[in-house]
Amino acid sequence: MTTVRREAFGRMPPEEGGGEVEKFVLQSDSVRVEILSFGCIITTLETKDRDGQFSDVVLGFDTLEGYTRKHPFFGAVVGRVANRIAKGKFTLDGKEYQLFLNNGPNSLHGGAKGFDKVLWSPQVLPNGVRFFRLSPDGEEGYPGDLEVWVTYTLSGRELAINYQAQTSKTTPISLTNHAYFNLAGQGSRDVYDHEISIEADSYLPVDDTKIPTGEVAAVQGTGFNLRQPVQLGKHLQKFHLDGFDHNFCLHQGQDRRLVARVFHPPTGRTMEVHTTQPGIQFYTGNNLDGSLKGKGAATYPKHSAFCLETQNWPDAVNKPHFPNVLLHPGEEYNHTTWLVFNTA
Repeated sequence: MTTVRREAFGRMPPEEGGGEVEKFVLQSDSVRVEILSFGCIITTLETKDRDGQFSDVVLGFDTLEGYTRKHPFFGAVVGRVANRIAKGKFTLDGKEYQLFLNNGPNSLHGGAKGFDKVLWSPQVLPNGVRFFRLSPDGEEGYPGDLEVWVTYTLSGRELAINYQAQTSKTTPISLTNHAYFNLAGQGSRDVYDHEISIEADSYLPVDDTKIPTGEVAAVQGTGFNLRQPVQLGKHLQKFHLDGFDHNFCLHQGQDRRLVARVFHPPTGRTMEVHTTQPGIQFYTGNNLDGSLKGKGAATYPKHSAFCLETQNWPDAVNKPHFPNVLLHPGEEYNHTTWLVFNTA
């Protein structure tokens, strides 16, 4: 049985048009999640450890002000296109589009004011909440009026996130949620004692601006082979890695499949990621530097969280051999990701 509660969380600054931001609290007997109408942001996600104790396992802020200031997309839905587009450029039907460059020479997570920085219209469901917005033609340089629905539903130990969209003109689209997890509890120092596995036979090597080179490389015999669980800290040391910020290529198909699993031995918490998406970006919080004051005055140093962002492959709009990222008028974009929390 899931209960859904809505409450006021704050008001947008006047220069952002004001507007009420609401918080939606979804609660089952084993998971409690709080989500904002601003950026569809997951601000809190509490799950039980093996002793039945709840802890909040996502990074974030106590107040709206934290989320309206610059931060690394904590808990937000990012789009129109998650991840990076090289030089912020792409060509459709002979016309070149130029996006805002907000990540060195590239466009990242939708640009200057992506889906993470806007108010969405909420609708309460029996076991969740659905958010809607219209992204107008030309917003952040993207073509077409794009209608987008993001639906969070909680059922027992499982949080489902469904993304749907329709467009008036052909446009690239790739949506994900950018939650930062630490199964020891947010504010814990690092994620080195977490054990992770990712069901992927290949990954995308990147250039020094994090754009895929175009090669689809086998994980076999490399530090990217996470098909069997590895302890993160030891694994990074063994392969002399500074961390992960890479797309892992998943088995293609529209069906739900298990793609990643994380286990935290000290607490017994486990998280499984299931999805219909073709890729998953594994990011180990390499750019966190302890400068942000998070929930309960916690600071978030490097490697104090991980992200498992289910999405299309980065820069797919410029790489025809990558999975199709274009949505055409009359079609529907429809993907779901499920996060399943348990204890072992």
